[in-house]
Amino acid sequence: MVELKNVSFRYGSEESGAELRNSLTGVDLRVETGEFVLLTGPSGCGKTTVLRLINGLIPHFYPGKVEGSVLIDGRSVTDRELYETAMLVGTVFQNPRSQFYNVDTTGELAFGCENRGLPEEEIYSRIDGTVSRFGIEKLMDRSIFQLSDGEKQKIACASVDVSGADIILLDEPSANLDYEATASLRETIKLWQKQGKTIIAAEHRIAYLWDLVDRALIMSEGRIVRELSGEEKKGLSDSGLAAIGLRGIRQEAPESIELPTVLPGDDAIVLRDFSFSYPGSAAPLFDLPELRLAAGEITAVTGSNGAGKTSFLNCLCGSEKGCRGTLKFGGRLYSAKERQKLCFMVMQDTGNQLFTESVLYEVLISLPKGTSDERGRAMDILAGLDLDGFADRHPQSLSGGQKQRLAIACALASGRRILLLDEPTSGLDHAHMMQTASLLERLRLMGTTIVVVTHDSELIRACCGRRLLFGQLA
Repeated sequence: MVELKNVSFRYGSEESGAELRNSLTGVDLRVETGEFVLLTGPSGCGKTTVLRLINGLIPHFYPGKVEGSVLIDGRSVTDRELYETAMLVGTVFQNPRSQFYNVDTTGELAFGCENRGLPEEEIYSRIDGTVSRFGIEKLMDRSIFQLSDGEKQKIACASVDVSGADIILLDEPSANLDYEATASLRETIKLWQKQGKTIIAAEHRIAYLWDLVDRALIMSEGRIVRELSGEEKKGLSDSGLAAIGLRGIRQEAPESIELPTVLPGDDAIVLRDFSFSYPGSAAPLFDLPELRLAAGEITAVTGSNGAGKTSFLNCLCGSEKGCRGTLKFGGRLYSAKERQKLCFMVMQDTGNQLFTESVLYEVLISLPKGTSDERGRAMDILAGLDLDGFADRHPQSLSGGQKQRLAIACALASGRRILLLDEPTSGLDHAHMMQTASLLERLRLMGTTIVVVTHDSELIRACCGRRLLFGQLA
């Protein structure tokens, strides 16, 4: 069904004079009809590029130089129009917002079928079937702008299901999903397998699908460096997977990890009458008469998609105008405006907070005024996150995981007393997840208070000493 023959690819455009960057080198891949193949490996190793070649976005959307052949059902992707490939291949992107064309959820599910000119009755029938299978009745006829990132991911998966594509590509599909939603995604994948779909997933969080995949391909620096057959997969433990740079396969709900929110001896950040409502909403998203967070500790904020965790972080850092209540820290009350200088926020979609022309300058502008040897300090921070080799690159040219680490580098450079992170490991491999955990622990020992919204049980186990189950309080 899918075949790559000695494929190499370099991003860039010779006509524009832009630098061509090697992304893939000599990749050979054959995926049979109905097979489920996992692509995994370090952030930036080329997983997403392989998917873009298969769905035709390379070379039709992303410019660059392609060598070798990319075939779908025996025919070259480059010989097909992009809309022709889209009828065969459905993709769930790493950032689901990048694939939406409508402002409402029902319209989004119908969009692909409408473009193909399918009869109205068939479109409604397909939507009804998908909504029932996915259990997303409560998400229908909703504004996409008011969905949580996890809910948006569900809509993205559902839109691919409605399309009826025979080949389904998944690019970090669990990155923004809570434990229950990930379990639901697993059931969806099993359903696609029963339907005979050909599935290729690029993933770091492999626990929920490890026993489902027929093969696992490990990539590094644009090459497939190892293939694990079904039998080889069965013989690998978490320690064995860590040794080859992969995440663990233990499925664990973050809510099952027993940690206190505060301990009697903790200094506390005290929130009182802390509430937030969306404009026009009849009820507040959360309303907290009093909440204490441990100062100088790493607190994991867990809870289901849509519980209000991201809005809670936005309120903490003073960026939500609809937030009410007070924050007391170190014996002082902070207004919303003052909290903007007290806190540094690392967003879930880090691309929205990277503004400059180079990775190095992104860190430089985050350093406090008057920092001595600014360039040396910035390069040291980048080196600590394996980003010093990308200092001159444009931030938007980085992979999702690399952008995540760059945003953390900016947070480290800022020296703020409270660090807020929204799903900081969503695009990170095992090594960089552990590196992030180690960095957060170093910051904690320096006196930084860290609040991290996460669905990542491995991160919680690695560095978090406190946990707040947000859904029970909001």
